[in-house]
Amino acid sequence: MLAAAIAVALSAPVAALAQQADAAPAGAEVTDLDQIVVVGSFRASLERALEQKRYSTEQIDSIMAEDIGKFPDLNLAEALQRIPGVAIDRDAGEGRSISVRGLGSDFTRVRINGLEALATTGATDSSGGANRSRGFDFNVFASELFSNVRVRKTQSAQVDEGSLGATVDLRVARPFDYKGFTASVGVNGGYNDLSGEVNPRASALIANTWADGRVGALLSAAYSERTLFEEGFSSVRWAPGDATPSSTTTFCSPLGYTPQQPANNSGRGSSAANCHNSGGVLIPRPANTPQNVAAYVAARDSFHPRLPRYGRLTHDQERTGVTGSLQFKLGDATTLSVDGLYSKLDSTRQEDFLQSISFSRNSSQGGKAQTIVRAAEVNDRGDLVYGVFDNVDVRAESRFDALTTEFTQFSALLEHEFNDRLRMDALVGTSKSEFSNPRQTTVTFDIQNIQGYSWDFRNNRNLPDINYGFDTGDVNAWNWISNPPVNSTGSEIRIRPQGTDNQFDNAKVDLAFLASESYTLRGGLAWKQYDMRSYESRRASETVVPALPAGTTLADVATRITGFGKGLGSSSPSSWVIPDLGKLVQLFDIYCNCNTGAPGGDFTLTGITNGNARTNNFGIKEEDTGGYLQVDFNLDLADRPLRGNLGVRYAHTEIEATGYTSVGGGTQVVYDHDYDDWLPSLNVAWDVADDVVLRFGAAKVMARPQLASLNPGSGISFNATGGTSTANVGNPFLEPFRATTVDFSAEWYFADESLLSLALFYKDIDTYIQQYRQSMPYADTGLPLEWLPPGFDPQNEVDFRQWINTPGGPLKGFEISYQQPFTFLPGFWKDFGAIMNYTRVQSEITYGNPDVLNSDVTFVNDLVNLSPTSYNATLFYDNGSFAARVAMSYRDDYLQRVPGQNGNDVEGKRDTRSVDAMLSYKVNKHMTVTLEGINLTDTFNQQYVDSYRDSTSVYHHTGREYYLGLRYKF
Repeated sequence: MLAAAIAVALSAPVAALAQQADAAPAGAEVTDLDQIVVVGSFRASLERALEQKRYSTEQIDSIMAEDIGKFPDLNLAEALQRIPGVAIDRDAGEGRSISVRGLGSDFTRVRINGLEALATTGATDSSGGANRSRGFDFNVFASELFSNVRVRKTQSAQVDEGSLGATVDLRVARPFDYKGFTASVGVNGGYNDLSGEVNPRASALIANTWADGRVGALLSAAYSERTLFEEGFSSVRWAPGDATPSSTTTFCSPLGYTPQQPANNSGRGSSAANCHNSGGVLIPRPANTPQNVAAYVAARDSFHPRLPRYGRLTHDQERTGVTGSLQFKLGDATTLSVDGLYSKLDSTRQEDFLQSISFSRNSSQGGKAQTIVRAAEVNDRGDLVYGVFDNVDVRAESRFDALTTEFTQFSALLEHEFNDRLRMDALVGTSKSEFSNPRQTTVTFDIQNIQGYSWDFRNNRNLPDINYGFDTGDVNAWNWISNPPVNSTGSEIRIRPQGTDNQFDNAKVDLAFLASESYTLRGGLAWKQYDMRSYESRRASETVVPALPAGTTLADVATRITGFGKGLGSSSPSSWVIPDLGKLVQLFDIYCNCNTGAPGGDFTLTGITNGNARTNNFGIKEEDTGGYLQVDFNLDLADRPLRGNLGVRYAHTEIEATGYTSVGGGTQVVYDHDYDDWLPSLNVAWDVADDVVLRFGAAKVMARPQLASLNPGSGISFNATGGTSTANVGNPFLEPFRATTVDFSAEWYFADESLLSLALFYKDIDTYIQQYRQSMPYADTGLPLEWLPPGFDPQNEVDFRQWINTPGGPLKGFEISYQQPFTFLPGFWKDFGAIMNYTRVQSEITYGNPDVLNSDVTFVNDLVNLSPTSYNATLFYDNGSFAARVAMSYRDDYLQRVPGQNGNDVEGKRDTRSVDAMLSYKVNKHMTVTLEGINLTDTFNQQYVDSYRDSTSVYHHTGREYYLGLRYKF
C-alpha cells in the first residue's frame, strides 16, 4: 500500500516536475544536519560527517551519502570499517558483521530509522554458518538504500539500552531531505578475476514534494547480482594424534609395540598381530622397525589436520532492495513520516571438497585406528607437517545450499511541537527478518584404504602438497558405497533444511521541555517485543544411502571440478571428480520427504524428534519495557561553552525460552525469567577553544545474552558401555552482560574540514557469559533422574556443559584520528586529502579451563572477536569534476572461540589487510562515470587453531572485483 501511494504521488506531470527541479537546482545548500547536501563529492560527504561529530554531545562518527543514492562503499560493513574502532568480518569476500572497539556484533545494536532491528542470513561453516544470534548481518542490504550511517560510541539515557559496544543508526532517505523533484539512476558492471564472471548492479531514486513542501514522496530501489569462487585449503581444525588417549582414536602401532593400539578387540579384529578389521580384511600391524616406531610415535604425539582438503565454493547472490517514504506537514508544528524498507538476499552456494576423512574418525568409522604411519616429521611447535600413510579413506564431497533472507520494516514517526517549549516525538513500527535455508544437501563419493597417501606442509604451512595415491580425476577410481562393511563408512546423503525468523515490534514516545535557555528536560517511555524462532530438520540416518539402480554407473551421476587453483600455486590439484547433485536428486528423489521403500531410501526429515537436529529447534521471546529521564544542559565553564546530558534509563526484561529435551523424542520445555536494569549516564562536551572540543562520558550499560545460550533444550547422549556420555544444556536464567564505561576524547578542528583527535575508552565488564565443561556424575548435574535410560547408573560420569554467568574483566584502549584536505598545498596538490585512524584495544577476560567447572584452573585471554590493533588510511583527490581515492584497512588477529576444540586452546582468524580504490569523472552536472576496485590485494581468509602452534584451519581467497559504472542525476 505504501509503495502504491508513493507511485501515485510520483506520477505528477513532467512539466510540474521540471518546474520543481528548476526551483531547487542541484547543489543547493541544506542546513539541517539530518539532511543531505547534494553536492556530489566525496569531500563534501566528509565535511557533513565532521559537522555531525563536532556538534554532538556524545561521541559519534558518521558516514554520509556522497550524492543522491550514492554511498561511499558498495557494502555497508565495508563503509563502516573506515570509522575509527570499527572492524569487520567477511563472508564470501564481502563484509557481513562488525565489531566496535573490540566488542563483537552480539554487543552492537543496530537501529533502522530509529527502531531496533535484526537482519540475519547464512554463511559458510568457517564464517559462522546460519546466524542464530543477536549480531546484525549488513550484507542483507544494498548500501544505496541508505543516506546516513551513525555510530554512537557513548551511551545516553535517551538511547535504547542493549549495547556494550555501540549503537549503529541506519537511515534511509526521505522526500523532505530534498527540495522539489530529485531523481538519479546508476548502473554498474562488476567483474571478478577469480571466477571470470561479469555481474550487473543498478540503483535508482526518485523523490518530489508538493503543496509548498507540505507533502512529499520518495521511492528508491537497488538490485545486484554477484558470482564468485572461493578457493583454497582447509583442515577443519587440528587434533592430537592420540586424543583421549584411547585405543580407538589413535594410529595403528607397530607389531609388538607397547602399549598396543588399538588394543585387542575381537569385534573390530584388533589383536597383537592386526590393528583393525576393515570390512572383513584384517590390516596387519607394520613391522617393528626403528623407522616405523619413530614414525608412529611422532604422529601419535603431535597434532594433525582433521580433514585436510582442497575446495572450491561457488557463490551466487541476488540482492534486491526497495525503500519508500511519505511525509506530510500536517501543520506548522506537526510532521508525519511513514517509511517502508524491503530487502531480499537470494543466494546459492556449492561447496566441492577433495578430502581425506580417516584422520577425524574413530575405529568404528574406519578411522585412525586402521591407519598406518609410514613416515612422519614434526615441526618445533608440535605439528605433523609431513606424513606418509597407508589405509586412508578419501572422499569427494559436494554440498549445495539455497539461502534466502527477506527483511521488511514499516514505521511511522509523528513529530509535534505543542508550543515553543514542549515537543513530542512518537515512533511506532515493526520489522521482520526471515532467513530460510530450504536446501542444504551434501552427497559424497568415497574410496577406502588408499596406500601411500601423504601431505607436506614443510614448504608452505597454508597450502600443503597432498599426494592422494591415485588419479582423483578418474571417475572409475571412485565408489558409491551404499552398504559399507563393518568398521568402515560409506557414502552419505545429508539433508538439513533450516531457518531463523526474527521480529521486532516497537513503540516509544519522547518528550522534550525547554525549561530555560540552559536546560532541557527529556523523558520517554518505550516498549519492545522481540520474537525469535530457529528450526532445523535432518534425516534420521545420513550414512544410509540407496544403491545405484541396475544399469547406472558412477559416471552417470558424476561431474568434475576443473581449472582449480588460480593463485594457489602448484601445491593444489587442478581437477577432481565430484558428485553431480542434480542427477542424484533426480535419480533418488531425495526431496520427497518420504520412504521410497528401497534400502537406504528413507529420506524422511525430522527436527524436534531428531537428536542431531533438536538443538537448533528453539525459540526466544522477549518483552522489554522501560523509560528514561534526562536533563540536557548548555552552560559556560571558564567562559567557554559546555554542553551535555545527565540521565538514567530503566529497563525491565521478560524472557520466555522454549526448547526441547532429549527425553521422549523431544519433550517441550518452557522457562520464564526476568531482570531489571537501572542505567545512569553522563555526557559532557566542552569547547575549550574555538577549534578544540573535550568530551567525557560515563555510563552503566548492558547487553542481553546470546540467543543460543538461552535455549533451555538439552542434548544428552548416554553410553552405558564405558564410552563418553555427554550432556549439553542451555540456561534461560542467564543475567545479561553488564559493564561500566568511561570515555574521554580531545578533538582539534585545526582547519576547515580537518580533525586531529584522541579518544580513550575503558569498559569494566563485570558480568560475562561462558560455556563451562566438567566431567561429573550424572547425579551431580542437577538434571532429572527420570531422564536416565534403563540400566544407566546415576553415578556414571558425563561430560557436562552449560552456559553460566562469570566475572568478565577490563577492556581498554584508544583511538587516534586524522582528517584533512590539503588545501594549503599549491596548484594541483590542493585537491588531495587524507583520512587516517588507528585503534588499539586490550582486554583481560578470565576463561575457565574447559575440563574444570569450578574455575580452580583458569587463564586470561582477549575477548572473542577483539583485534588488538586496527587501522585505516585513505588518500583522496577531489577537484569537483574528477575524484579518486585509495583506501587500506587492516585488522589484527582475533579469537573466534575460547577455549578451542580438539585440544586446542583457542580458535581464531589471522590479520587481514585489504585495499580498495575508486575513480569518478563528472562528465557534466548530470552524468558521472565511475570505476571501483575492491579487495585489490586479493586478501586471503586465514583462520588458525591454537595460540602456540598457530596451525592453519582455513586459507581461502575470493579474487579481486572491479565495477565500471555510470550515474545520471536529474
